[in-house]
Amino acid sequence: MEIFDILTEVFTAVNPYRNTKYFMIPFERRQQILRILQQQPGVRVSELARRLDVTEATVRSDLRALEQEQRVKRVHGGAVVINGATMLTDAQEVAADWIVREAARMIEEGDSILLDAGALTLRLARRLHNRRLTVATYSLDVAQVLAAQGGHTVLLLGGVLRADGRATLAGTQPPADFHVRHAFVTGAGWTAEDGLMDESDEARWKEILLPLVEQVVVLLESTQVGQHSAAVSVPPARIHRILTDANVAPEQLGQLQRSPTQVSICSASGVTDLATASATSRYTIGFANLSEDIPFAVDVRRSLEQAVARHPELALIVADNQLSQTQALENAEHFIAAGVDLFIEYQIDALIGTAIMNRCQRAGVPVIAVDIPMVGATYFGVDNFYSGHLAGSALGQWIQRHWGGALDRLLILEEPRAGALPQARIEGQLRGLEEVIGAVPPARQVRLNSGNTYAASAAATAEALDSLPADRRIAVICFNDDAALGALHAAQQLDREQHVAIVGQGADRLIREELRHPGTRIVGSTAFMPERYGEKLVDLALRILRGEPAPPAVYIDHVFIDPNNVDAYVAARQE
Repeated sequence: MEIFDILTEVFTAVNPYRNTKYFMIPFERRQQILRILQQQPGVRVSELARRLDVTEATVRSDLRALEQEQRVKRVHGGAVVINGATMLTDAQEVAADWIVREAARMIEEGDSILLDAGALTLRLARRLHNRRLTVATYSLDVAQVLAAQGGHTVLLLGGVLRADGRATLAGTQPPADFHVRHAFVTGAGWTAEDGLMDESDEARWKEILLPLVEQVVVLLESTQVGQHSAAVSVPPARIHRILTDANVAPEQLGQLQRSPTQVSICSASGVTDLATASATSRYTIGFANLSEDIPFAVDVRRSLEQAVARHPELALIVADNQLSQTQALENAEHFIAAGVDLFIEYQIDALIGTAIMNRCQRAGVPVIAVDIPMVGATYFGVDNFYSGHLAGSALGQWIQRHWGGALDRLLILEEPRAGALPQARIEGQLRGLEEVIGAVPPARQVRLNSGNTYAASAAATAEALDSLPADRRIAVICFNDDAALGALHAAQQLDREQHVAIVGQGADRLIREELRHPGTRIVGSTAFMPERYGEKLVDLALRILRGEPAPPAVYIDHVFIDPNNVDAYVAARQE
């Protein structure tokens, strides 16, 4: 769909649910659309909008999502069901990925987890290569996948080998000190009344292990909802969260809503929590994250999820903006249609922020903008100039000590899309640097587009270094830590590492790890403390939702992290 068509929908759609007592979340509404199309093939968009009491823009958004899930085929003016709305094999694979994607988001570096012997937990294991974990399992397949990744501690629980040779049967007690934070488990069926059900041997293992687990997360394929099996492996009271996919049939939705625990519906556009029997939430917050491929943004999302979990009056819907204008607009539409009470927007493009704010203001939804300002939104995040100035000053002091205060070239990895205020962190770095070593003539400055990603920054830096073969003292200031690590990678690949000195912005977990390497060319990074975003965002959101006075901007505290204080900083964070 063209961006101009999307903008037209964003500006013209009106949310009909803001002043009503009850609204359908998008998942429920799409199930209703499927039911209508099964009974009356080829219904037009205008008729669907009338019957559901929503705008045509909302229906078109729903049909796009259902078409992406391969459940309907859009035709001129309407849509028809594909194969009676049953998913094809390829689509089932996609749905499984939605579930394990959300499960992987729950797992943090250094966690201890338990994985059972299910197909979804095996798929989840394959996603854990980018972090170091302690994993207990009785699945030989899971253990082999994790061992091949390296970096994990894998505890293979003992027992008698199952007939298929793929897992052990319960036969040996786990170690006395066995304890894990999350158990990710699967089954053959689930009902709200009985809980997760499985074959007898799986049920025996879970009976032994799950009392030793803090939280049990069930990975449930939609086809298993309402199904029974030989034995109950996890009763409802022991389940903390259920992750299922958006292919649940309309008649199964009530079963999930009767669940006494949190149920999350996973789809291509994000995750939606159902209103279940135990729900007590008074406010729903939508959070559109910058990108799940950026470590800093992942830490922000995790901290927000943890903070919301401490407030039973709050529910959270999460989506991924994927550094995309189009996706950010669609996520905003999704949240407004879901009737969120407040929208936390974390996206990179200042221009598209205007369109998002227009849509939210028309719907009467207050917005908190994270790190990238949006006119009309409450700002939360980085004090950009001050943050940059800290890093620039530290870089200047390093240049004084190691290069006698002189440099051959200054590379500036910026992000033009972010707008003037975030650009201030670049200008702050330049000002801080020049206050220490003197003015850097424009002829010695090379401005590069970081693309806000590691890969784009590495490519831009590599090209610049190739064009500067004689330079030996090259300072690099960066929009964020991804740009800093990308620049370092480029220098390493070209055997120019000793020619660069780099500062970052954010002090995320990857740059902190790099700072521990002896002789690193990362001078340091200004900490934005993403692990503290969540509690501060929730405090600000509650003030707005309760109608209390709230400042137009809330800034986080900053400190510059370098090899000398990185361990002390990490220790302080964990207190």
